[in-house]
Amino acid sequence: MSANGKNAKNASNGKPPSQPSHSSPPSHPFPPSDRIIPPRGDYQTLHSFHKAEVVYDITFHFAHKFLARGDRTVDQMIQAARSGKKNILEGSKAARTSKETEIKLTSVARSSLEELLDDYRDFLRVRHHPEWDKNSREALYVRRLGRRAPQTYELYREFVETRPPQIIANIAICLIHQANYLIDRQLLRLEQDFLKDGGLRERMTRARLAHRNRQQGGAP
Repeated sequence: MSANGKNAKNASNGKPPSQPSHSSPPSHPFPPSDRIIPPRGDYQTLHSFHKAEVVYDITFHFAHKFLARGDRTVDQMIQAARSGKKNILEGSKAARTSKETEIKLTSVARSSLEELLDDYRDFLRVRHHPEWDKNSREALYVRRLGRRAPQTYELYREFVETRPPQIIANIAICLIHQANYLIDRQLLRLEQDFLKDGGLRERMTRARLAHRNRQQGGAP
């Protein structure tokens, strides 16, 4: 029976016509060791991305609630938080064709979060609020929250919506430190991977040589 006939039969039985699946990627003609383009980067699996997303959400609410309308710091803090999150995402996606770009964008994310960290410290300093010691009871509590998975804004919503600004600023500082730690580890791994496997050009050369060797080996 033709495909049209089969779909018509399915429709008559109350079933929708079959559609091509988009969930399964096409099979790759080369073994993993010879692939030029690695599997696509999935930023959703990165702990650093989830932590940076929480930092962005907290910063968005903090800046709009506690900073004066028209204050340039509002946009600066939100943009720094957004850059921290988005550059992790873009770096992960760029990994398919450029390990160098992935390292560069991840480094930009790290720098953006460092800028945001300084903004929160400025907020505390000019208002004469203390920054929590890393071993204080409050900081240790946030650190324990930071180990929960998945990391989402919901874990911190009650604090952000009910605590005074100096408390929220300190929570954000703790989370930025955690995000920076994760990004530092991520950068170290990326550097090691680059030294081991090289970039796109090196993979192209290896794949071409391996393909040529297989062809020569199979020649009569």
